[in-house]
Amino acid sequence: MLAGLIFATEDAEDRPDSLAATLPFGGSTLIEYQARLLAAVGVTHLMVAVSRVTPALLGATSRIGAKGIAVDVVRSAEEAAAKAHPLSQIIVFADGLVTTDAVVEWIASEGHEALLVARDGDGTPGVERVDATHSWAGLARVPAARLTDVAAMPDDYDFQSTLLRHSAQAGAVQLLLPAGTGRTRHGVERSAAALLRRSQSVLAALGDRRTAWVDRFIFTPITGWTLPQLVARAVPGWGVLAAGGVLTLAGLVLLYRQVAWPGLALVGIATAAFSTGSTLSWLRGEDGRARLQERAIGIVSGLAALLLGVSAWRESGDGSGIVLAVTLIALVALIERVPAPRRRWWGTPAAYLPLLLPFAMLGYPATGLAAAALYALASLAAAIEQSREQA
Repeated sequence: MLAGLIFATEDAEDRPDSLAATLPFGGSTLIEYQARLLAAVGVTHLMVAVSRVTPALLGATSRIGAKGIAVDVVRSAEEAAAKAHPLSQIIVFADGLVTTDAVVEWIASEGHEALLVARDGDGTPGVERVDATHSWAGLARVPAARLTDVAAMPDDYDFQSTLLRHSAQAGAVQLLLPAGTGRTRHGVERSAAALLRRSQSVLAALGDRRTAWVDRFIFTPITGWTLPQLVARAVPGWGVLAAGGVLTLAGLVLLYRQVAWPGLALVGIATAAFSTGSTLSWLRGEDGRARLQERAIGIVSGLAALLLGVSAWRESGDGSGIVLAVTLIALVALIERVPAPRRRWWGTPAAYLPLLLPFAMLGYPATGLAAAALYALASLAAAIEQSREQA
């Protein structure tokens, strides 16, 4: 089982009355962001190592606990060793560490004890040196027994530093952090100003994990630009959801009135809003709202295709548009049920709107639906074949 250990002992550099872990980040606090990254890799038990407890820290740990993670505040290695399950593997966050979900998943998937390190001279700020040429980059995966080793040391030893030393001496695998990642998206920050400077690239990275072409080339750039703006302005998650709903309603009304391409364009913008809103909701721990918006992308895309088919039928009197729209929806639904890793070129529910839009602009909606159905059929065939190869 996986557990987490976050160090929250250092004061903020520009706010002496606050802990660095409770500085604002991503619409909440840094420690809540760190907890979200740990929860995403399956951590259900979190230990927070502190030297003092502040009201802000109490509030943050309470909010983390309300999201379904068991939280224990510990003041020493002895307390941490007593709280940790003896068979658990512990993901360790250095005090003030800012990183991305991809880096946390990388070290969580490591099968052995591991330290994330940075090479000297590459511009990546390390926490402290682990050998002649590398510094610790603030993340580690250690067995629970390592906490017991640290607990056996004298009380005046620094918990974080001693844990690092014991792990290095035990022969932990050293994972080298890519230099570019450290310069922009990974590092230890203990001032509000530095966190603000780093937040834009870190928040933009949250959308990078989507692999489909429509996500990679449309949604991810939009999310990368808008998400930091939304966080900086404290826009609530429901506000983005409501905006997507209004755009969807307007687009569907236009499609029903046979104003095809403006309606499709509005629905496309709505799906982009849902995509960004889903990431924003995940960042703030609103998992239900995030899932709702992910599902909304498929639902509104299907409704748009169906109304486009109805519009084509009403214009020409030929029911082939409706048949093609229903076929497209059925094929997309089948693709989503095939248990195979997604390839970039495969169709996803939102991928068909950009394909349909130029055909609607040229006045050939039925032709666009036929092309989209063929694309969905090719995606389904590839998904089934890949699933058979894995079986």
